[in-house]
Amino acid sequence: MLIDPKLVPEHSSTNYPEPFKHLVAGRIRQRIGNAAGLTNFGVNIVKLQPGSRSALGHWHLRQDEFIYVIEGEITLVTNSGEHILTAGDMAGFPAGEADGHHLINRSNYIVTYLEIGDRTAGDEVTYPDDDLAAKRTSEGDVFTRKDGSLY
Repeated sequence: MLIDPKLVPEHSSTNYPEPFKHLVAGRIRQRIGNAAGLTNFGVNIVKLQPGSRSALGHWHLRQDEFIYVIEGEITLVTNSGEHILTAGDMAGFPAGEADGHHLINRSNYIVTYLEIGDRTAGDEVTYPDDDLAAKRTSEGDVFTRKDGSLY
């Protein structure tokens, strides 16, 4: 199926609970995989405004993730430190590796990157730096505190 990205809606919403929503303000996604009818993995074109971040630092129990920088300069933050990525740079995050990661746009320009991740059932997400955990259920993502209480 051919996809015209100009026809794919942009979304700036997040399903993070209220104490964390502001941290990803300025993140705009186009769900290209959904537009193509893909169900096994997701593909998003993401634009990050200056000062915005992709997510809270996290890692997935069952989901692989991959990013490819299309335009701009962005800081990848992982357990091993910070790494500057520019157009053409890529990074992958295998499922089950406890390497908390996220991207921060510390430049003065919009950054655009491709984000790919699978949609494995029963995925769990660990946020090592925040009092947050997530589980993927058939009804959607459920966010809890680390003690298991719901947000």
